[in-house]
Amino acid sequence: MHPLTSSEDLLSSVDKPLKVQRCQETGKNYLTCDYNRDGDSFRSPWSNKYYPSIEDEAEAPHPSKVLRQLEQYANDSFDIYRDLYYEGGISSVYLWDQDTDVDESGSVEFAGVVLLKKEIDANTKDAGSWDSIHVFEVVPGSGKSAAYKITSTVILDLSTEDNSDNSIYLSGNLTRQTEKSQTYTDSNSHISSIGSMVEEIESKLRNMLQEVYFGKTRDILGDLRSTQDIEVTKSERNRQQEVVKGIQGL
Repeated sequence: MHPLTSSEDLLSSVDKPLKVQRCQETGKNYLTCDYNRDGDSFRSPWSNKYYPSIEDEAEAPHPSKVLRQLEQYANDSFDIYRDLYYEGGISSVYLWDQDTDVDESGSVEFAGVVLLKKEIDANTKDAGSWDSIHVFEVVPGSGKSAAYKITSTVILDLSTEDNSDNSIYLSGNLTRQTEKSQTYTDSNSHISSIGSMVEEIESKLRNMLQEVYFGKTRDILGDLRSTQDIEVTKSERNRQQEVVKGIQGL
């Protein structure tokens, strides 16, 4: 299949956490979505090969030569970001040509997706996963200015439990669009701009989720506060704090 034509197409298909696959050539894990898919196979951003292997890989969707070089740079860059900000997890970046190849000046329109996933060990009392999908378009304008449009979705699953059988399970997602115009020097500077925007967007979405879920647990657990004694109130506050810690730990 060819890459989807819009961010809305992808977002309509990612209503559940991203899946992980291993690149047989490099031994590295990567994330799968419809943008690196051909039939039942998925292209690795590390080797540029599809797994499971397909009969005629040359006919499967691949980025152009110049864009593939930029894709490799993007994966190396976001792998550093993932390690710094997630302290674990998996990242994958996929790029695709819009109409023509990207030239060395980076002056041709292209698009891509940044995928990030972090999980908390399901064997512990606190378990959860954070999946973020950033679909972006780069549209160079006049001079050395480019428009960057990103549609970002975060999918959060979080559960906490204790010995008193007071368990909490939360699941949901947020989607936001961001647009910005910035100057660029070459094709690599597009990745730097996208990286800065993703960092800012993820910080905002994390804070929003924390506020939303803290408020939700407060509403659910606090409806009977006027009839509860101080010990129960303290217990509710502790459970709310556990939820916030779970989000911060992803």
